[in-house]
Amino acid sequence: MRQLQGNGRTAAMLVGVVLTMGAAAWAAVPFYSWFCRVTGYGGTPGVRAQNDTKIVDEWVTVRFDANTDPAMPWEFRPLQNEMKLRIGETGLAFYEAYNPTDKAVAGTAAYNVAPDLAGYYFTKIQCFCFSEQVLKPGERVEMPVVFFVDPQLLDDPDAGRIRNITLSYTFYQTELPKEQASLSPAAAASYN
Repeated sequence: MRQLQGNGRTAAMLVGVVLTMGAAAWAAVPFYSWFCRVTGYGGTPGVRAQNDTKIVDEWVTVRFDANTDPAMPWEFRPLQNEMKLRIGETGLAFYEAYNPTDKAVAGTAAYNVAPDLAGYYFTKIQCFCFSEQVLKPGERVEMPVVFFVDPQLLDDPDAGRIRNITLSYTFYQTELPKEQASLSPAAAASYN
C-alpha cells in the first residue's frame, strides 16, 4: 500500500513538472518578445508615442533592409537605402509592399536593429510593423516608419561610437482576419 502511495505521489510530481515546463515553454515567446521590446536586447528598438529628446550636433546614418519569409508571396523593399540625420532628430522612412498574387494576403513584420547595442537607443514612434497588414490582389502600398536615435547613445561607453545603424524588417504571412477570410475570393479582393 505504501509503495502505491509513493508511486502516486511520484506520478503527481512528474505531471506537475511536465505541466510547469509546458507553461514555461508557452510563455517563453511572448515573454522574450516583451523583454526585447522593453530592454532593446537583441537589437529590438524601443517604442514611444513621441520624440521629446533634444537634437544634438552628431550625425548617424540609418540603413534600411527588407526581407520576406520564403512562404510570404509579397515583394517588399525600402524606398530609400539610407538616411543621414542628427542624433535626436525624428526621421521618416518608407517601405513598399506589393502583393503580386490573385488573392488577399495578410502579413506581419518582425524587425530588429544592428548593431544590437543600437537597439537600446533606436526608438520607433510609428510603424507599419505595429499591426498586421492586408494587401488585396495586385495592391502596392507605401508604409511609413517614424523613428529617432536617442542622444543617450552618446553617453554609453560601449555604443557611443556607433554612427551606422541598420533597420531590418522581415515580413511573414499570417492568416487573414476573420471578416476577410470568410468572404468569397472576389469579395475579399475588393475588401477595404
